[in-house]
Amino acid sequence: MKNQLEALNASVLPPDAKQIPHELEKHGDIRIDEYYWMNERDHPDVIAYLEAENAYYEQMTAHTKPLQQKLFEEMKARIKEDDASVPYKYNGYWYYTRFETGKNYPLYCRKKETMTAPEEVMFDNNEMAEGHSYFKQAGYSVSENNEIAVFGIDTVSRRQYVLQFKNLVTGELYDTRIENTTGRAIWAGDNKTIFYTRKDPQTLRSSQIFKHVLGTDPSEDVLVFEEEDETFDVGVFKSKSKEYIFIGASSTLTTEYRFTEAKGPDFGFKVLQERTRGLEYSVSHFKGHFYLVTNKDDATNFKLMKTPVSQTSADNWVDVIPHRDDTLIEDVEIFEDFLVIEERNDGLNKINIKRWDGTADYYLPFDSETYTAYSGINPDFDTQYLRYAFNSLDTPPSVVSFNMITKEKEVLKEVEVLGGKFDKANYESKRIWATAEDGVKVPISLVYRKGIELDGSNPLLQYAYGSYGITTDPSFSTSRLSLLDNGFVFAIAHIRGSEYLGRNWYEDGKLLKKRNTFTDFIACSKHLISEGYTSEKNLYAYGGSAGGLLMGAILNMAPQLYNGVIAAVPFVDVVTTMLDDSIPLTTSEYDEWGNPNDKEYYAYMKSYSPYDQVTVQNYPNILVTTGYHDSQVQYWEPAKWVARLRDKNTAATKIYFETNMDAGHGGASGRFEALKETAKDYAFLIDLAGKAN
Repeated sequence: MKNQLEALNASVLPPDAKQIPHELEKHGDIRIDEYYWMNERDHPDVIAYLEAENAYYEQMTAHTKPLQQKLFEEMKARIKEDDASVPYKYNGYWYYTRFETGKNYPLYCRKKETMTAPEEVMFDNNEMAEGHSYFKQAGYSVSENNEIAVFGIDTVSRRQYVLQFKNLVTGELYDTRIENTTGRAIWAGDNKTIFYTRKDPQTLRSSQIFKHVLGTDPSEDVLVFEEEDETFDVGVFKSKSKEYIFIGASSTLTTEYRFTEAKGPDFGFKVLQERTRGLEYSVSHFKGHFYLVTNKDDATNFKLMKTPVSQTSADNWVDVIPHRDDTLIEDVEIFEDFLVIEERNDGLNKINIKRWDGTADYYLPFDSETYTAYSGINPDFDTQYLRYAFNSLDTPPSVVSFNMITKEKEVLKEVEVLGGKFDKANYESKRIWATAEDGVKVPISLVYRKGIELDGSNPLLQYAYGSYGITTDPSFSTSRLSLLDNGFVFAIAHIRGSEYLGRNWYEDGKLLKKRNTFTDFIACSKHLISEGYTSEKNLYAYGGSAGGLLMGAILNMAPQLYNGVIAAVPFVDVVTTMLDDSIPLTTSEYDEWGNPNDKEYYAYMKSYSPYDQVTVQNYPNILVTTGYHDSQVQYWEPAKWVARLRDKNTAATKIYFETNMDAGHGGASGRFEALKETAKDYAFLIDLAGKAN
């Protein structure tokens, strides 16, 4: 039967995208984009092409449908369907999220004072999602008197949320609707005023902070702050102390905060420290001081400083924890008696606990070399308990309550892996190091079933992201067990462009050093092959968004190393996108990629831009996925890229493209629909590897 299907598929031709040469000129350089016509959203020809690609993908992968279903069922079977988060107490209520068996979406709930009190279901997303092909609630914020909740809803997947209000006492949903927001809002201390962020309707940049008073028409909302610099985004939040509201403006390299007393009534925002290019800081409040994690004074890996609330300019800042060359400060958590610092040293998460009075200074003990640990939800100042999360590639996530005085810990919850087949003892995780082409050592985190032979016969999926300083820590996945149990090795390449080895690790993978990100990934692939973990015919790669750019780059630079590549919502038409400041995110990312209006950055960007560098050569098997409503990477980037890849590919390999016509950058909504997408990806890999059974 399989041979018959293969013969049938061999006779099916992929969609033939028409070519209409479009000339793009910059700095005297002319590029010809033969698929530029796809940029016209909602044009009948574009829709027809995307639907033809979807039909081709469905037909060519029809033989994997049973495998997709099998994978979906086993992934779903590992999940505790009637699961709930660990409750946390805030302002007299215990808050938690739970799921019900067979339901796609969460319920947001609370109980007053004790967990034995009657449950209040604030939001049932299953009911709210009815009639929508996509649904996402962006959390909620409850007024200080515990009566009113403001929350954001997106039913399109463009991340343009509508703010609404609900009376948690009566259950009444108010008529007020505030359009085109980030979905989150902050309550002032008067229980009637909120501050929220509105987006530019075209670029979707978060650019304005508005004040809304409950019971008034949104058209009367007051513009509190507008960010006119197109390279900056803005947001608003309240301090843990509840005493201050902050407006933050940030670009890749620079931050600036304004603050006001949360109790009002005037809400006159003052600048904490005026923006200075290259100066970054974040802010917390405690006992008359603002605490700042900052790179001031060339503190590349950041340090902790403080300043009086009455004197906030940088010349008043003093060190609390000095800069260290070998340790990156990522965040702090402030308590009445303790200061908790989240650090990264040699790529590993560290949690440092200090008493303000100097009588204690120690680190939480973690033994593994491939783990993830971070501070959890800790809304209270006056407590001796720190809540933190821990997991690793072979250890399910747990939430731990740690007594910072006695050093005793209690595991409040460990994620259950159902189905009766998971045993941690059957898996092994480790960290190895590859050598990049410039001699730099690049770490790789690995997990696999114990007992594999290092003879090159193992299929291996290599993952990385490598941009914006975002670090992919080695974490557990119940879905990934379906790959491991089919003989796959899973590897995370901690390439430059992240902050895995500190801030310099990021600086060496951006702007005019961006190619390090790609060559690091390739060096990791070669090392995994040379060490016998896999071979060229068994190596697969996966990346999404900026990680999709990574996939596009390695496909052009070293296609012979991989048997298959998955690129999800890939950012691949780099030059054209970064030259179009009407596209969401473009201007705010000049400090990450460079501004191609500058000839030097244009030339460098073009040298690695996946779409521009597609050439006549043998490409491996490729699966590309996107969402039609994607607000971060527009659908036309992967659509054009796939068409050009097909036109230039000289190998008899499979190139598939699927567009979710109802989704955006994050894929399908609902936990089960997301599992179905994962099952499709895994079926593609397992089928290529010949591991389907």
